[in-house]
Amino acid sequence: MAHPSANKMFCSPGIFRLILFLVGLCFVGYTMRQQLFRHNSGDASVGSSCPVCHCDCSAETTLPLPLDCGKDNPETNEEMKKDVITLLTEEISLQKTVIDDNLAHTKALIMDARKSSSHYQKEAEKCNTGMETCEEAREKAEAELTEERKLSLLWENRARENGWRDR
Repeated sequence: MAHPSANKMFCSPGIFRLILFLVGLCFVGYTMRQQLFRHNSGDASVGSSCPVCHCDCSAETTLPLPLDCGKDNPETNEEMKKDVITLLTEEISLQKTVIDDNLAHTKALIMDARKSSSHYQKEAEKCNTGMETCEEAREKAEAELTEERKLSLLWENRARENGWRDR
């Protein structure tokens, strides 16, 4: 049995959920603060101090990219303008799609397993029926053999009484 003080080292599920919630809240606050800071510091003076990026972001490169490389890309700009809630909603919907696909695949596998199980169960029932038939036939043959041996013994005894002898 575990030592009673060993359980005190772990926190209860309620405390764990509270800590997890607070960490998530801090993460959301930090992300929103970064976004607000980025929007408030978007003055013309900041834009003039940074050179315009003329890089091809779609090509794979092994060189480190500047931090504002995708600034002129419309798709990247559209993604960057989304707020945290929209991004989290998209992530949740993607996770739901993946889960739904996995669930459908699992259900299909379960149905296949049920079909296979049913098929093998029917085959086992056929086999058991065949075995019972064979067992009944064996028992019948054994009974007939016993009767035949008794009859043979009776005829042999009669033959000995009438003078028959073995070689």
